[in-house]
Amino acid sequence: MDPVGEKAIRASFVNCSKGEASRLHLPAGLADLPWADLDFLGWRDPGAPDRSYLVAPRGDGLVGVTLRVPQGVRRSFTKTTVCSVCLTGHPGSGVALLAARRAGPAGRQGNTVGTYLCADLACSLYVRGRKRSQLAGRHEETLPLEQRIARTVGNLDAFLDKVLEGETSALTGRAG
Repeated sequence: MDPVGEKAIRASFVNCSKGEASRLHLPAGLADLPWADLDFLGWRDPGAPDRSYLVAPRGDGLVGVTLRVPQGVRRSFTKTTVCSVCLTGHPGSGVALLAARRAGPAGRQGNTVGTYLCADLACSLYVRGRKRSQLAGRHEETLPLEQRIARTVGNLDAFLDKVLEGETSALTGRAG
């Protein structure tokens, strides 16, 4: 992923208002992130642990989505869970169900879509081996790195397609 500035990040959000996008907390050390190792930018809001954000390159622009941890979802601290995007297994609460309001009219009516993601949104780093899951006896894939990256991007695109479903202006990466 190419480095992205604050203005581009805020303008990319498709499932919140421009006002909400202008107030969200950006990740600390934005300029120092390992951009070459990122397929998307994802971060948790340090002031609101139930909120997360994801910005991904798509087509000729960026698509940003706000994510929330649904209320009342209980996670087991003893079971292994797998991220739906990068397929990394994590112990306990290392994977979180994150829900995104749909873009456009459907989202304004309260419709959401969800997926299980690495709780720290560091999928790109797990795929590249730059970060390791705390799972003991971790399964090592034999799939080449390029194919694992392509699978991760494809899985993320499928989730973003669901968020964008029915919203044509969102496909251009403009905030709504």
